[in-house]
Amino acid sequence: MTVIDAIIQGIVQGLTEFLPVSSSGHLNITQHILGVTEDNLFFSVMLHIGTLVAVCAFYYKLIWRLIKAFGLLVADIFRGRFKWKEMDEDRRMLIMLVIGLIPLFLLFLPIPGTEWKIKDLADIFSGAKYFIIVGISLLLTSLLLLIGDMFSRGYLAEKRHRKTPDGRKSMTVVDAVVVGLVQCCAAVFPGLSRSGSTLAAGQMRGVNKQKALDYTFILAIPSIIAAALLELKDVLDAPEGMQIDILPIIVGMAVAAFVGYFSIVLFKWLLKTDKMIVFILYTAIVGAAVIVISIMEMNSGVNLFTGAAIV
Repeated sequence: MTVIDAIIQGIVQGLTEFLPVSSSGHLNITQHILGVTEDNLFFSVMLHIGTLVAVCAFYYKLIWRLIKAFGLLVADIFRGRFKWKEMDEDRRMLIMLVIGLIPLFLLFLPIPGTEWKIKDLADIFSGAKYFIIVGISLLLTSLLLLIGDMFSRGYLAEKRHRKTPDGRKSMTVVDAVVVGLVQCCAAVFPGLSRSGSTLAAGQMRGVNKQKALDYTFILAIPSIIAAALLELKDVLDAPEGMQIDILPIIVGMAVAAFVGYFSIVLFKWLLKTDKMIVFILYTAIVGAAVIVISIMEMNSGVNLFTGAAIV
């Protein structure tokens, strides 16, 4: 991998990890166009760490509040002083984050009749043979963003939600479970945006859009860590002699962190100013284009960009 390839993939990872356009889908598209076939797991781990740095840098104040809330919560539980109804907003956020992560364990369930687990479907669907799934998933992302935006504007909201057009400021257990289940689906299908689909799920539940987005980004921290650890495990299990080019890795990670930080700023601004139509149209157009290219490639049997046979 060259430094230029690392910069391109770092930009793609930084932009798409947090913008509602699917990082897995866009990395799949980028690698498809560039003809990158080697599975560079270590590089993928470092890109994830780069985006982790970005979200931690942006939300460092909230993260510090949640750490302090965790310490006080544990102390109150041991002292018998914990009361669910008397929780402050930081403690509620902390508990909802834990609940939202529980559905991720579904990814480790075995698929009957195979040696695979549900999480293994992500690797299968990322193959060139299933490139069309990326396009379909991007179209689904566009649809979810559209529905979420309509709920946020009150067009599809129930009457009780229309009385508070800004949405609820606090997450409930049901909200957290729904968002967690949607996040599981996003982990399986490349092209289904994690941030976009979970944001839309929160909006459909009547949660304030900025609150839902903050929850989505904070929820990404343990999710990114888990993904990086799983990939790191695969790296450690890889045969010895695997070559690691340090310079492209450092450059890619730095680019992913820098671009990732500003993609969070951009996303929050576009959401605040009701400009989600940008992402709705973008994911719809790219998804449709990928589907068309996939159909052409299935008919020809070769990658339209590299000429390589699709297997």
